[in-house]
Amino acid sequence: MKVFNHYLYEYKKGIRNLVLHTTNEQEKVAIEKKLKMEKISYYIRQLNGGKINVFFGDTVCIEIIKQMVNKPLSSLTEEEDFMLGVMLGYDRQKQCERYLKRKRL
Repeated sequence: MKVFNHYLYEYKKGIRNLVLHTTNEQEKVAIEKKLKMEKISYYIRQLNGGKINVFFGDTVCIEIIKQMVNKPLSSLTEEEDFMLGVMLGYDRQKQCERYLKRKRL
């Protein structure tokens, strides 16, 4: 929960508009409770091996995530992967390089 709380702090301070936190399924209830209490939009996706991906942030970002992330992240198209990386605040230059590398393969 320490990492989650740090992400939550960054979101509330405006450092991030969207966060992706991968954690154990056992933390789901506590995370949902905290996000609901803070009135923060979120989307949780079940993974294999008892893990979950928790996306949270601006409502408009979460609406996009709900439409786009309906499959494993490794199955996203090059364009979806690029868009997700940019939305998460990853380095744009590196996202461009990643996109071009994936397109060439």
